[in-house]
Amino acid sequence: MSYLELRRVSKSYGAGATEVHALSEVDFAVERGSFVAVMGPSGSGKSTLLTIAGSLEEPTSGEVVINGDALSSMSRNDKARLRRRTVGYVFQDFNLLAGLTAAENVSLPLELDGLSAKKAHLAAMTALEELGLADRATHYPDELSGGERQRVAIARAIVGDRFLLLADEPSGALDSSNGEAVMRMILAACRRGVAAVVVTHDAQLASWADRVVFIRDGWIVDQTVPPPTPESLVADLPEPSPRQ
Repeated sequence: MSYLELRRVSKSYGAGATEVHALSEVDFAVERGSFVAVMGPSGSGKSTLLTIAGSLEEPTSGEVVINGDALSSMSRNDKARLRRRTVGYVFQDFNLLAGLTAAENVSLPLELDGLSAKKAHLAAMTALEELGLADRATHYPDELSGGERQRVAIARAIVGDRFLLLADEPSGALDSSNGEAVMRMILAACRRGVAAVVVTHDAQLASWADRVVFIRDGWIVDQTVPPPTPESLVADLPEPSPRQ
């Protein structure tokens, strides 16, 4: 069963001569544990697909279903609860809270869900350590580089028990080493059952995905399974068993 479904979703902005069709009758589904990359030229509708999938925007027509529940049948409070508890976002502009440290930014969603401050902080530190940011945990966003802020945003999106990850160019400001660390975190989340949708222009990043969807002028024009890379083959190896 698909965890996320877009059923004939269209999105238009403006009216008359100025009307823009950002998405046109998009059918799209992602299963739990699956990693889907979305590629396409600038202005093709990739980011609009993400915001509609995560209930941040309403489609002009069509339906979005998350874990069997149609978003159109949810109240505003229900959607807010869904976003807080179920969906992890990585935005291009990061959306970090300036008055909170890196660790506090990562732990805040967990605390809002009722996790104790101690457990939330521990989970945040674990995520930051995996992305090489443990030594930056007490720094505020304006004290971090662009790449560091991006990794904090990724840690915040992945930490906890969310089941849908929506990421817009998550490796855009990162070097190859940090980009690979991000990909490994996304793959680890998928192994836990997370459904991941990642918008990217980076073919190397897309090669880690189970499926690549190509979008142009608001239409899905192709889908393919990328060939395995050496890195993805290593990532797919089982964890070594502890010695008896």
